[in-house]
Amino acid sequence: SDVPVPFSFRRHCCELFRPKPAIMQRLTYRRRLSYNTSSNRRRVMKTPGGRLTYLYISKPGTSPKCGDCGTKLQGVKAVRPVKLGSLSRRNKRVTRAYGGSRCASCVRNRIVRAFLIEEQKIVKRVLKAQQA
Repeated sequence: SDVPVPFSFRRHCCELFRPKPAIMQRLTYRRRLSYNTSSNRRRVMKTPGGRLTYLYISKPGTSPKCGDCGTKLQGVKAVRPVKLGSLSRRNKRVTRAYGGSRCASCVRNRIVRAFLIEEQKIVKRVLKAQQA
C-alpha cells in the first residue's frame, strides 16, 4: 500500500491541482524612453485600484571620493548630483579644512608637508646667515 511514487509524477499531480494564476496584465512604459536601459529600470507595482503598473527605480548615488587617495569620504551623503542642490551644507561637507573634498589622513599629510617645507626654508635661511 505504501509504494514510493516517482518524483516526477508527484510534481505533476501538484501542478494539476494548484490554482492557476490570473492572466498577466500587459504593462506599458509610463515615460517616453522605450528601451531597457540603466536609467529606465522599473519594477511591477500593484496600485490601490488593483491594476499593475511600472514603478521607476532611481539610480543609487555614489559617495564622493577623496581627490588625493580616492577613498570614500566619511560623513558625506551619497546622492545623485541633482539632489546635492537640495541638501543642506552639513550633509555635503565635513567641518574641517578641505571637508567634503579630501579625507582626514590626506589633510593631515598636507599640513605636515607644509610645516616641514617651512622648517626647511627657515633652516636654509639660518645656514645662509651663518655663512655670511
